[in-house]
Amino acid sequence: MWMNEDIKIVQGEAVDVMGQMADASVDLIIADPPYNLGKDYGNNHDQMGFDAYLSFTRAWLGQAHRILREDGTLYVFMGVRFVSYLYDILDRELEMHFNSWICWHYTQGLGRKKGFSPRHDDILMFTKSSRFQFHLDAVRVPQKYYRARNNMRGANPGDVWQFSHVHYCNTNRQPHPTQKPEGLMARMVLASSQKGNLVVDPFVGSGTSARVCQQLGRRCIGIEMNPSFVAACHERLSAPFAGFDSIDERMRRIPNDLNDAAVRDKYLKNHSRWFLAHHNDALAQFENDVTDKYGDSVDSVDSGNFGNFSDVKK
Repeated sequence: MWMNEDIKIVQGEAVDVMGQMADASVDLIIADPPYNLGKDYGNNHDQMGFDAYLSFTRAWLGQAHRILREDGTLYVFMGVRFVSYLYDILDRELEMHFNSWICWHYTQGLGRKKGFSPRHDDILMFTKSSRFQFHLDAVRVPQKYYRARNNMRGANPGDVWQFSHVHYCNTNRQPHPTQKPEGLMARMVLASSQKGNLVVDPFVGSGTSARVCQQLGRRCIGIEMNPSFVAACHERLSAPFAGFDSIDERMRRIPNDLNDAAVRDKYLKNHSRWFLAHHNDALAQFENDVTDKYGDSVDSVDSGNFGNFSDVKK
């Protein structure tokens, strides 16, 4: 086990490790279980028979439901073959509250010669009760057009999320077959938890959720049974941080029709803090885009602490 005060990586089976946790002790669970498609995770959890996989799914979901707080949220990634069964277990068997069926759209994936190539994964969002955390201001995206009646802080990102895969040429690419983008994970963490909350990832794999929690001030317990992936998580958490490895391209968007100089100045001073925090590599292009669109300098843009919205006037 690797750990510091707030981030723990525990080697073991998800059901066993969660079974040792207290009831209603976790604020957020983000789970990316094997899809049972035969990928090599160094174990047999992705090569089960149909009924065995559903039994495995019921077992870990039962523990996840038990440890989740009453105001907690569960996000689960799943492929098309089992997503309907997953929904049924969460909805009818565990009687959790459905909130959103999120489509993660990515631009590159497996190619097919017969049939259409897959370009998305599904993410189910369920809550334990009708009372749950959701911090919309933390995950808004810039408006396409500025209108006085709109919220200057931005729009709801919707349930179709476009983040590129972490390509093999990316310096943050880990030795894991299904590594998820940090920007994708960050949206769930920001929307459904607060600083200091406890996030559990039962299948932490390459450590994306743990890395995100480390940078966003959340506590995290990541569970992984493969010792080589545990070691990779350790290295990743110990490495210098230079920014999240992915971004929703809408975060770079500068609203059209910001024609009033005073309104534009107020907006631009906050854009980096609202939308580009933890995306340092996007700042230079943002500054160039502002100059191209409006001829303004953005030397005074506020790139301060992300997530403190109480003092921001909308």
